[in-house]
Amino acid sequence: MAELLVQVADGRRLAVDTHGHMQGRPVFLLHGTPGSRVGPLPRASVLYRLGVRLISFDRPGYGDSTRLPGRRVSSAAADVAAIADALGIGDFAVLGRSGGGPHALACAALLPDRVTRVSALVSLAPRHAEGLDWYAGMTEANRHSYSEVERGPHRFVDTFQVRSRKIKDDPAALIQGLVPELPPTDRTVVTDAGIRRMLLNTYREAFRYGAYGWIDDALAFTSHWGFKVEDIGVPTRLWHGADDQFSPVGHSQWLADHIPGAELYLEPGAAHFGSLRVMAEELRWAAGPAR
Repeated sequence: MAELLVQVADGRRLAVDTHGHMQGRPVFLLHGTPGSRVGPLPRASVLYRLGVRLISFDRPGYGDSTRLPGRRVSSAAADVAAIADALGIGDFAVLGRSGGGPHALACAALLPDRVTRVSALVSLAPRHAEGLDWYAGMTEANRHSYSEVERGPHRFVDTFQVRSRKIKDDPAALIQGLVPELPPTDRTVVTDAGIRRMLLNTYREAFRYGAYGWIDDALAFTSHWGFKVEDIGVPTRLWHGADDQFSPVGHSQWLADHIPGAELYLEPGAAHFGSLRVMAEELRWAAGPAR
């Protein structure tokens, strides 16, 4: 793994890690919410076998990346392009998991000459997607959090800051707090020692300097994304566990209906963290040839 800081045009810095085959096909991995560049990903030997050069980075406000107040989901496209330029990469694929899904879709919509394929795992759909009950099937905790976000920063910022400090001090507490709301399949995933270790690392790194990455993600998801998913013209795969209650399956179904040519893989018996199990296969597909 190699780590570097990339400076973008407005003076911000983005913390970037690269993994796997350094001469392989470049694929950007956009982490979940909350999360960081050190989040769950396949082992280096798996990436090397797949021929993938995996690039992960902290979204603004997370880890070592400078905050970008007021950022939209669409802001991710310019940051990804800047990182690719700094690394000497022309075209690339993008994979986003959970909160990274919308940001991956932004890259596909806004960088059509550079993004070859996009895969979004357990993604959210736009907050005001026509014909979608955005909260249907969502856990009560998530419903409450996003409802507070929509009522304005004064309703939730202090709460997120307090929660982030607790999670930074004891990241296992976040996982333990999630367990009662997890279906059995997800409980099995997060109790795996390797995955649990990666989740603990990503939460600890995410809140290194506070909660603003998490806060800005939540605001971005519930505001206009800054692009239309209907404008995505690259090969698109969507994966969702049928039992997911964090990002309800209706979100990917809506995306599949509105992204031209998108393929939806709906897995019975799987849920939110099942996306970690299929990541290697999705990276194999993403690293395939451009259309």
